[in-house]
Amino acid sequence: MSDILSVVTASEKRKNLLLLLRNGPRTMDEIRAILNVTTTGMLPQIKILTEHGLVTKERGEYRLTVLGEIISAHLKDLVDTLDVLEREETYWRDHDLSAIPPHLRMRIRELAGYRLISSGEEELYESHHEFLEKIRHSQRVHGFSPVLHPVYPRFFLDLARKGTEITLILTESVYEKCQRQYGEMLEEGMRYENARLQISNEEFRFAFVVTDIFFSLTLFFRDGRFDTKVDLNSLDSNALKWGEDLFTYCLERSRPAARR
Repeated sequence: MSDILSVVTASEKRKNLLLLLRNGPRTMDEIRAILNVTTTGMLPQIKILTEHGLVTKERGEYRLTVLGEIISAHLKDLVDTLDVLEREETYWRDHDLSAIPPHLRMRIRELAGYRLISSGEEELYESHHEFLEKIRHSQRVHGFSPVLHPVYPRFFLDLARKGTEITLILTESVYEKCQRQYGEMLEEGMRYENARLQISNEEFRFAFVVTDIFFSLTLFFRDGRFDTKVDLNSLDSNALKWGEDLFTYCLERSRPAARR
């Protein structure tokens, strides 16, 4: 099986066929139409896959063998991961991905469908406008932040006042800064039963919010600077699940802020 990797990855036609057959058997006519290939171009590739025990033909249809099913499942994960990373290669290369928990880094493919929302030098924090609008229309808000934006205290207090379910996790330093600069807002917010404030036991190097409709992630650059200009946003259900799992990870490593 030492050459199966090259069999699977060296040919775009073979790779695409394995991914196609994950959804069920196909006739040659269906393969031609869906993959936009010719019979003469596809048959040699099918022969190679058949010789390596990945594909078989039964009653006029091509289907995956059990071995083919195993390999194509992992191939799908690899392809999806590469799609996420290659679409914005510079962004992923320049940011500190080591801050993301290992089990979630391995599921980065679940962020497919994301958009990068950017702002220019003259529009610092402009990327937060869409972020705030999406949160405003959410019923549930979970988030973590290692930085304090001057808009946030009033914004989240207004959400608490109108009954939005909110759980926020702050780093120790951000919480102390809130106490000094926004003490009255903080005290009022913590009186609402629908609002929960936690203090992180660790200095995570990312910020995010996940709601019932929206996920937003902001990373640090590899040199340690917080990226104030670019947010990764998604409305996809897989990204929301990824974000909730990240929130659970942070929540388990936090403690309740003392109510006054």
